[in-house]
Amino acid sequence: MEPIRNRRWRLREPDTADVDAIARRNGVPSIVARVIANRGIIEPDAAARFFFSTLADVYDPFLLLGMEEAVARLAAAIVGRQKVCVYGDYDVDGITSVALLVSFLRAVGGDVFYYIPRRLEEGYGLCREGIEQAAARGAAVIVTVDCGITATAEAELCTACGIDLIITDHHTPGASLPKATAIINPLQPGCGFPFKSLAGVGLAFNLALALRSRLRTQGVFQRMQEPNLREYLDFVALGTVADVVPLVDENRIFVRYGLKELTSSSRPGVMALKKVAGVEGEVTCGMVGFRLAPRLNAAGRLEDAAPGVELLLTDDPRLAQAYAAELDAGNAERQAIEQEILRDALEMVQGTPALRGRKSIVLASEEWHPGVIGIVASRLVDIFHRPTILIALKEGNGRGSGRSIPAFHLYDALHTCSEHLIKFGGHKYAAGLAIEEATLASFVEMFDAVAHGHLTPDDLTPELAIDAVLSPGEITLDLAQILETLTPFGMGNPEPVFMLRRATVVERRILKEKHVKLKMDAGGSLFEAIGFNMAPPFHPGDVVELAFTLQTNEWRGKKDVQLRMRDVRKAGNN
Repeated sequence: MEPIRNRRWRLREPDTADVDAIARRNGVPSIVARVIANRGIIEPDAAARFFFSTLADVYDPFLLLGMEEAVARLAAAIVGRQKVCVYGDYDVDGITSVALLVSFLRAVGGDVFYYIPRRLEEGYGLCREGIEQAAARGAAVIVTVDCGITATAEAELCTACGIDLIITDHHTPGASLPKATAIINPLQPGCGFPFKSLAGVGLAFNLALALRSRLRTQGVFQRMQEPNLREYLDFVALGTVADVVPLVDENRIFVRYGLKELTSSSRPGVMALKKVAGVEGEVTCGMVGFRLAPRLNAAGRLEDAAPGVELLLTDDPRLAQAYAAELDAGNAERQAIEQEILRDALEMVQGTPALRGRKSIVLASEEWHPGVIGIVASRLVDIFHRPTILIALKEGNGRGSGRSIPAFHLYDALHTCSEHLIKFGGHKYAAGLAIEEATLASFVEMFDAVAHGHLTPDDLTPELAIDAVLSPGEITLDLAQILETLTPFGMGNPEPVFMLRRATVVERRILKEKHVKLKMDAGGSLFEAIGFNMAPPFHPGDVVELAFTLQTNEWRGKKDVQLRMRDVRKAGNN
């Protein structure tokens, strides 16, 4: 199996009438309206919500099925001083969900503690040990965040322990739902909430919104200060970006304002995390995804997620610095383990003749750390563009983590292969599983058969979607600055990619042996384009087609437009 080196360029072709209507209704240039239509936002009013929405435009949280029951039970627990356990997952979405709900419940007078299972000993989701510990500490209510939707047996244990269970989870429900006091999941049957793609922390925030509203009507804030939930949006931005959910609709509102909170935050934990990650100035989605989130995630991947939660909860700057340093060291350790597993996995892929011709990659080893294999699976998807599952084996059992490509629904595929699995869960692009080593070979064959049945050769070549072809005269600083208003970019709202059809390379410079800078002439206009970690084999005099994003570049107080290359090819290729 060889790495994928080429990409298919596809020019998006939205309906001209939709583009014109969006442009007229919202007073934006046609190119910007086209970008919006390319994201599936074709109604002018929906486009207006995209352009101009504020925190006042978030949906009524009581539209979530189960919210009324959850709020009533939690309000009673607060008034009655009953103990509440917030039970979370060990990834960034889970950690931020726990921190948000614990800090909010404490702020409104709740008696609350949290529990996050250890990845290696207890695995994902609700577990017997966690429930029994919560019961031993006197919990009357358990609220799950980012987990629990498939925990039918564990829900029965809660009942047996005399604990009321409230489940908040954004993962795909199974065939039957657990028996609980309340289930909040926009994907459950009968839920009329308009937006179905919230992260776990987005659901936790909606729960806090609804509970604050109920406590307000009950007069609770006549004797205490009402929490300002805007200040909790830094947690929401961290978890939402890290969980790679679509940055559209309510997620986009949360992240837009949450990034501002991260930028100006006086929260000791956030300040300490930014410092060890080298994040200064305006915080972007890229900074969250590549600097802040990996450090917050590190402890839970290797051992115990508690330091991440404590970092976000503490008011003590010295403690925050200590937790941040611990997480930074854990991230360095995680990176080293990740590189070792990646080298091992690449050797297996390239040294296993049986993998040739396969449309999927499933690898297993007793040497791999289960907390890191998901990251490595993502790297393999980037390299080979195949749905990929890595499995860490131990004493005859395996724990796997998978990542997928746009044309292949990973959760559905695992459901098809479920006869070979102990359990599984997740969504289209990412999933986890447990398996007995004895059934591994059968699973590998069946999983690849599913991939062969669904994936075409084109599906196995990564696609680069082009939003529009720009003429040289349309590549301006004004356009670049208008496009910046479409941020934050991410899943569901990718940074717009444009195409320049014919440009002559005037100058080529290699930077730091791995980046390239091109000066190009297109129709008499000169442009500078930079490509990070790419050095295309073109030289002065070559005529090329360029796929790029538009960015503003400031140097010595002067702003100019710069093209950031996404791909480049010889002019005339299709």
